[in-house]
Amino acid sequence: MRYWPLIWKRLPAAAMALFPFMIFKDPQQKNNPLLINHEKIHFQQQLELLIIPFYVLYLLNYLINLIRFKNRSKAYFNICFEKEAYANDRNINYLQNRGLYSWIKFL
Repeated sequence: MRYWPLIWKRLPAAAMALFPFMIFKDPQQKNNPLLINHEKIHFQQQLELLIIPFYVLYLLNYLINLIRFKNRSKAYFNICFEKEAYANDRNINYLQNRGLYSWIKFL
């Protein structure tokens, strides 16, 4: 999957996927295969939800988790989209074998 890498040093995370851009905090991270695979998983999630609904569901899932856990970090790491990406970012072949809407398994 092709993407346009951008650098934004004030990014609150190591990287962020905003299809078709992959934004990195540190220019050296552009060569991190694990981080790139993590963000490519987010690209696939965004595409299958037609991009805008992905962001709505992502934010909604985060807000529900924030109410549930009362902790920003726990809320973030329990977003279903993040759970799928973190569970599979070490598997470089994951996207070739990934089923449609696989993030649902992480709800």
